[in-house]
Amino acid sequence: MKKTLKQLAAWLNDEVPAFSDTVVSGISIDTRTIQQGDLFVPFRGEQANGHKFVVQAFEKGAGASLWQRDEPNPPAGVPLLFVDDPEKALQQMARAYRSEHKAKFIGITGSNGKTSTKDILAGTLAPFFKVQKTIGNFNNQLGLPITILQLDEDTEVAVLEMGMSGFGEIEFLTKLAHPHMTVITNIGEAHMQDLGSRAGIAKAKFEIIQGMQDDGVLFYDGDEPLLQELVVQEGNLNAQAFGLEPGDLLYAENIEATANGSSFTTHGMIEGDFFISILGKHQVKNTLIAMLIAQKLGLNNDQIRESLKKVALTDMRMQQVHGTNGALFINDAYNAAPTSVKAAIQFVATTTIRPEKWLVLGDMLELGSNEQSFHEDLSLDIQVEEISYVCLYGPRMAYLYEVLKEQFDAEHLLYTQDDYAPIIKKLQQANEQSIVLIKGSRGMKLENILNAFAQ
Repeated sequence: MKKTLKQLAAWLNDEVPAFSDTVVSGISIDTRTIQQGDLFVPFRGEQANGHKFVVQAFEKGAGASLWQRDEPNPPAGVPLLFVDDPEKALQQMARAYRSEHKAKFIGITGSNGKTSTKDILAGTLAPFFKVQKTIGNFNNQLGLPITILQLDEDTEVAVLEMGMSGFGEIEFLTKLAHPHMTVITNIGEAHMQDLGSRAGIAKAKFEIIQGMQDDGVLFYDGDEPLLQELVVQEGNLNAQAFGLEPGDLLYAENIEATANGSSFTTHGMIEGDFFISILGKHQVKNTLIAMLIAQKLGLNNDQIRESLKKVALTDMRMQQVHGTNGALFINDAYNAAPTSVKAAIQFVATTTIRPEKWLVLGDMLELGSNEQSFHEDLSLDIQVEEISYVCLYGPRMAYLYEVLKEQFDAEHLLYTQDDYAPIIKKLQQANEQSIVLIKGSRGMKLENILNAFAQ
């Protein structure tokens, strides 16, 4: 975005401010990361008032700032745009910029795999289009408008992640972004405490079609019955299913893990053999989404095949890390829910990359009243014949520990409620024969364990 204050005022249906010719070239809500020429957006909350940092924002290079009208003592002699509510103004500016932008907009939601799918899709398209994507977790009612306003005017494809914790949130985001294509990666158990059931989660994710353009396409997990039911209820919806079952319009089989990534064969809308430098059957499934969208945007199979070889994920998502003890760590510690944890466990259990298999698992959060059964049920995918050592961290992992101690002896099973040290000490036994999965919810910060073995 590169706009004058006069143009921003027009977006907000507001009077032309002083310094109307001042040009802003980005958006910031944090003076610690502000860039030269940004428009600073101060929020007034219970814990802090962003207006106290406006002067500092200008000192650090801000081009202009919003200012809430009922906030006293605005600084003099600097470019300010007065608004009733900075958050609503931010969203209104994003709607206006979106309405005039010519890029193809793609919205991605789902219980798991949103960020991985975003990374894989952006990486697949990047050699052929100017692509911008959601940075970090800027995927909510504040983050998405910032992402849209940060788009360059010549961006050709915008890949937007959409997160939520309750009903109505995805609807708000998709109506703001008005995407040409939408994606539902899967339906898991995250936010069960807010939405009550997996059916509720599916319904909340399905809101993404409400803002999709009339000629848009929904790509959805065809292996999920809850999504199949919702698609059937939308008679005029253009929906394409991906997955691992032959009934899907695009499906993968013959998935094999190597030291360098995953090879697989696809059938349906795209036929052929492909490779990604990413581990995990669930990541192959996410890759199918990127393939379908790339095809929709005009890429042929050879172009898709070559792009996929170079795709990389954001850190802490099935990230391979070689430890100082010789072990191969799979750092998947960014987040966790039952579906994604089971997928990661199954990968480790079946991989032939290294013979000695370790699991380091942390609590899964936000699961509501059924959190005990969700943790206990992980035991169904952890077999003594396949997994060598299990290390569990966090108060909720005590549920899993009580089940697993009937299968594993004390030498091969470790539990600690709130101390990383015992797990770090145990992992000193891992070596060149070991592959170690590290998986837990973000709040568990399991990367603190990996840091002890960083080279």
